[in-house]
Amino acid sequence: MIVDAVASALICLDPGHGTPPAVGRQTEPIGPGSRVYKIKDGGGASGEAAVALAIAKKTRALLLRRGYRVAMTRTGPVFRYGTGGNVARAQFCNRRHAALMLRIHADGSTDASRHGMATLYPSYHRGWTDDIFSRSLRAARLVQRAAVAGTGAANNGLGGRSDLTGFNWANVPAILVETGFMTNPSERRRLQSSSYQWKIARGFTAGVAAFTPPR
Repeated sequence: MIVDAVASALICLDPGHGTPPAVGRQTEPIGPGSRVYKIKDGGGASGEAAVALAIAKKTRALLLRRGYRVAMTRTGPVFRYGTGGNVARAQFCNRRHAALMLRIHADGSTDASRHGMATLYPSYHRGWTDDIFSRSLRAARLVQRAAVAGTGAANNGLGGRSDLTGFNWANVPAILVETGFMTNPSERRRLQSSSYQWKIARGFTAGVAAFTPPR
C-alpha cells in the first residue's frame, strides 16, 4: 500500500449540543483570560442536537469520499470530550490542526414563521480571533453560498459574533451554520428528513471544497 506523503486536509465537524445537562449548566470563560463567563451548553432548540448529529454524519461521509480527513467532536448523542463545554470543542479541533472547524446547529425563535439558513463567523478580537478572522469569514461566505444553493433555503446571510466561546478559543478557522429553524413546523420537518439532511451535507461539502482542497 502506497501512502501519500502529503496528508489530506482535516475538517473538524462539531455537531452542536448533546452536552449532559449537569455539565452544560456549568460556566467557562468566554475567551482566553476573560473574566466574562458563559454557560457551557444551553441545550439548544428541541430536537436540534439529533438533527445536528445526523447532518454531521452525512457530511463526514461525503467529505471522506472527497479525500478529506474528518474528526467529529461527538459521534453519538452525548458530548463527553474534555471538560464538556465549547472550550473543549474548540480545543479538540485546535489539537488536530483542522483546516476548518464547521459547527452545525439549528435555530429557534418565539416567532414560528421564521425560517432559513445563516452562517456565523468570529468577530475580530485582538489576541483571540485576529489570527483566524479573515479565513473564517471567507469560509462562512463559501459555505453559506453553497448550502443555500444546495437546499433552496432562505438566505439569512452572515453574522459576526464576539460572544461565542467556541469561536474565541479556536486557533483554526471556525464557522457555525444555523441550518434552519426547529421552531418553524415545516422547516423542522425538513431538517428531520434524511433527504434534506443530505442536501445540507452536499452543500457543506461543496463549500468546504471551495474553501480548501482535500490536499
